[in-house]
Amino acid sequence: MSPDQDAVRERYANAARRALAGEATGLLSESDRLGAVHYAEEDVPETVAATSLGCGNPLAVADLRPGESVLDLGSGGGLDVLLSARRVGPAGRAIGLDMTDEMLALARRHAAQAGLANVEFVKGTIEAIPLPDNTVDVVISNCVIALSPDKPAVFAGIARVLRPGGRLGVTDLLAEETLTDAERAAADKECLGGALTADDYRALLHSAGLVNVDVRRTHEVGPKLYSAIIRAEAAPPPEPR
Repeated sequence: MSPDQDAVRERYANAARRALAGEATGLLSESDRLGAVHYAEEDVPETVAATSLGCGNPLAVADLRPGESVLDLGSGGGLDVLLSARRVGPAGRAIGLDMTDEMLALARRHAAQAGLANVEFVKGTIEAIPLPDNTVDVVISNCVIALSPDKPAVFAGIARVLRPGGRLGVTDLLAEETLTDAERAAADKECLGGALTADDYRALLHSAGLVNVDVRRTHEVGPKLYSAIIRAEAAPPPEPR
């Protein structure tokens, strides 16, 4: 089961509208497993960190380097993009992709307030990434891929836009193998029902052509649901003959 894309869009659009109006998003109260708790050691304004609706901190996973280009899938309020922009520096580039107009408006406001020139936000879905082939060094994402109704398309797109030897470093939700259909339906009320099992995640990444796949649970976020760190790489360029 995967969440309905219109329901996901409206859920996060409502959160962005509240944030744009200076109100609480309405999602962060669910549990301290979400949002700003994962950025306690980062130097970011509280108002920006408070709009994070993720389940981890992918910046702690991706090991960004100066001069790299980074793509954040489902960038929301833009926190991970802004932090990425700082880490890759003026010679690098940080791109946020989101399908929700309200979240894009919120992210662009945050970027303007931060005064960062190496940031761009693009409208689109993570199933059809609107970037050319082989254009980014790193793909990150924070608790978004589980929301997708077409995960094979997401992973194929990641493999396409990564440069040879590029890296995937995301946080996402995982489901236990024993999660029943009824339990998925209950989780889907919070847009969590689309979580893959660890084995399915590995298989889909391998099928997309990614290598050195590593999937590790970090903490529980609900009954039989876990936050996880997922790493993988695009195949390296061929050795010169």
